[in-house]
Amino acid sequence: MAVIDYGSLTAAANMLGASQSTLSRQITELESVVGVALFERIARGLCVTAAGTALIEPARQMQMAAQSLSLRVLGQAQELVGTVRIAVSEMVAAYLLPETIAELRSAHPEIELELVVSNHNENLLERQADIALRHVRPSQTALIARHVGDLDMGFFAHADYVARMGGSIEPDRLDQYEWIGYDRSDLLVRGFNAAGRPVTRTFFGVRCDNHIIGWQLALHGAGLAFAPVSIARRYPQMRRALPDIAVPGLPVWVTAHRELRDSRRIQLVFQWLAAGIAPMTGAPSGKD
Repeated sequence: MAVIDYGSLTAAANMLGASQSTLSRQITELESVVGVALFERIARGLCVTAAGTALIEPARQMQMAAQSLSLRVLGQAQELVGTVRIAVSEMVAAYLLPETIAELRSAHPEIELELVVSNHNENLLERQADIALRHVRPSQTALIARHVGDLDMGFFAHADYVARMGGSIEPDRLDQYEWIGYDRSDLLVRGFNAAGRPVTRTFFGVRCDNHIIGWQLALHGAGLAFAPVSIARRYPQMRRALPDIAVPGLPVWVTAHRELRDSRRIQLVFQWLAAGIAPMTGAPSGKD
């Protein structure tokens, strides 16, 4: 199912935390047991066969049943010893979470932590993570979520870059500046358009979906970048540009599966994350 869901042996192995050779051997063993080829080996990787396609739905049902059992067992666990898997976005993981993680590990070394760092929402229902820090409120009724506040956002550039632009960044000259944006994500394009300043992706002369790289480019004077104020204020060489343009805050939700409410380990990490992130945002709402 991982190979089918992620499209290749390499991607599936990365998701499962296994080597590609191990996963390939396991598939070969499975094919030997069922007596038919489930995948056809082609130049670009693997292609599911007709026999494999016929097994997808029952395999999916088995997967969901195993995940449900895992959730219920973990939800009833009262011991703190064990692992908690946390999904978090790149900028939060790199700049806002390390201190909280260090303090949590110091206070509770019996709890092991795994960080899944991605700007994509990991699927908590499929146990890709136990807890997620998300920037949109989850809509699934099977999840519990707490809004811990909103990150104040803004546009920032290195002082040297601002000096090269004449000492200030003017709102009526936006197309004359170097902008650092995203590649495949259209988040910033939609944001500019919603603010009444229509742009296309070519407006951003440098594009990268890794937000940490984008921020590092801004730190080296490559142009203007979009970032949380709580991160930017740590760098005295950075200047906030266009402060009069209203930029929506970025909400932070700590989320987990409802089945995990009875797990002391998950509860403790959930509460610790919420308490650690809240001071870096606006006044927390405390809403669940």
